[in-house]
Amino acid sequence: MSLWNKIKGKLQKNPIEKLTIRDLEGERIRLKSKLDRVKKEIKSLDKQKKQLFKEGVGADKLTKKMLAQDIKSVEMEMRLKYKSFQTYQKQFNFVNNLLIVKKYEKELKNIGMWNKINNIQPELLELKLSDIILDGKEFDQTVEGLNKVFEMRIDDFDEEVDSTEKKLFDAWGQAESGDMEADEVVSNLNLDTDGEEEEDDEELFKRLEKENQ
Repeated sequence: MSLWNKIKGKLQKNPIEKLTIRDLEGERIRLKSKLDRVKKEIKSLDKQKKQLFKEGVGADKLTKKMLAQDIKSVEMEMRLKYKSFQTYQKQFNFVNNLLIVKKYEKELKNIGMWNKINNIQPELLELKLSDIILDGKEFDQTVEGLNKVFEMRIDDFDEEVDSTEKKLFDAWGQAESGDMEADEVVSNLNLDTDGEEEEDDEELFKRLEKENQ
């Protein structure tokens, strides 16, 4: 089991006191290394995409079509890498903020806030500590940031619905209302997560040409 999973497992039982500064510092270093690696990979892919585009300038149509497929592949890989980057960034923020909370454990106990932290819902603690920045702040600013966590409950957060799920629910609504037959709805259903039709090769090159001007 990875250290990240151990931290998550401990928090599900809410024993924040059992988390050690040493473990958290180790996990922070590990996540920072992952973030740096993914950033380098994204930059390398972006450089590769620009080079492929340059190779297509002045080339014949067949060469451009082949290069367009290569560029699409690189862009897809970049999007996947960026999703990983976002995940690691949230994990890093969470661990970094937990580390700051642990370092202020004594002070937080003195003002009665430590019990609040121990009693907060683990899911809410993770959610909020992933989105706030406590690093580089004085103790009173840290307390102010933590107070925002306690002011909210888990059901205060709007449920996140991704675009695919929204399209499906809209489609089901059309079928259930009788506006369209289910078969017709399915035939017209486009679950492209980007919400756009795939670019053809000429559109792709026009867009990249603008990006490289």
